[in-house]
Amino acid sequence: MKKVIVMVLAALFMVIPQMAHAEEAEGGFDAGSMIIGHVTDAHSWHLFDYKTKDGAEHAVAVPLPIILISDGKVDIFMSSKFHHGHADHKGYRLTGGGSEREVIVCVDEAGNVLDKKPIDLSLTKTSAAIVIAVILLIVIIFAAKRAYQRRPNQAPHGVLQGLVEMLVVFVRDSIARPMIGEAHYRRYLPYLLTLFFFIFFCNILGLIPFFPAGANITGNLAVTGILALITFLITNISGNKHYWTDIFNTPGVPAWLKIFPLMPLVEVIGVFTKPIVLMIRLFANMTAGHVMILSFVALIFILSNIGGAAVGGAVSVVSVFLSVFISLLECLVVYIQAFVFTMLTALYIGMAVAEPEHHHTAEA
Repeated sequence: MKKVIVMVLAALFMVIPQMAHAEEAEGGFDAGSMIIGHVTDAHSWHLFDYKTKDGAEHAVAVPLPIILISDGKVDIFMSSKFHHGHADHKGYRLTGGGSEREVIVCVDEAGNVLDKKPIDLSLTKTSAAIVIAVILLIVIIFAAKRAYQRRPNQAPHGVLQGLVEMLVVFVRDSIARPMIGEAHYRRYLPYLLTLFFFIFFCNILGLIPFFPAGANITGNLAVTGILALITFLITNISGNKHYWTDIFNTPGVPAWLKIFPLMPLVEVIGVFTKPIVLMIRLFANMTAGHVMILSFVALIFILSNIGGAAVGGAVSVVSVFLSVFISLLECLVVYIQAFVFTMLTALYIGMAVAEPEHHHTAEA
């Protein structure tokens, strides 16, 4: 618990100086721009800002590869060439940032923005964080595998091996088996394990304030949307004839509702709303925690502008306490959201592959 509190306080001490620099540079503090800028994607990985003796402000960021296709030509360079949106490069300009979505547009030699936009295949902050998360996750899983190979048929040894086995057994016995059934769960267990560990690990990395962690991976609709799309495809491809019969010819429903056809329409809509709910739930819950923490910290500077430094100092005690509380709550949410997403995925798959129950009457 002490380590978690220290980590949260470290995160706050990293965010607060950035807010102070923004307030001094712009003559006012834009809370909305700061919050949205921290939870959305970007073409570089911003770390912190600093000021030189002459008062000039400089941003320290990790540049990421920019890959653009325009008029059949591929341009590859690092995001540092844009100088944080203050310079054009090779006929391209980085626009947006803060409360606005970052977009790369085409410009002419005079600096005028052209109507066309390039195809952007750049490695953004979120995609780079996914690569890092996957690499770290593979290292952890293979480390646990080697531990089993060194000590076959023995109890787990060490925190890493014990944690991995506990989570694997939990997903198998508490999610896959009861939701899908004994006859089919082994077929889908690898996907459910991959899904659970990926979401759980990405959620944990989102709470760590230091590079290469800190990116809001599961707070990105593109990421949660792809996960939901994979679940949608697996569910409907795996669906047996009873699954599709229940959708288009729902048993126990009056005939006039099937002819209308009201119930088949409702069932078909449900097929598409289930993955949409998965996508939005994970995105909203993970983003909400980050937004709340940043809002409590931003409150210090908002009230400082209104009532002065004394008011800001008094509010900072309450704001930091609430931020620590929300961060500790987020430590629980990272597990719950991985569990809920995996559990609902298993439930949908189980509904698609389930066989109808046959009731036999006992002979007299």
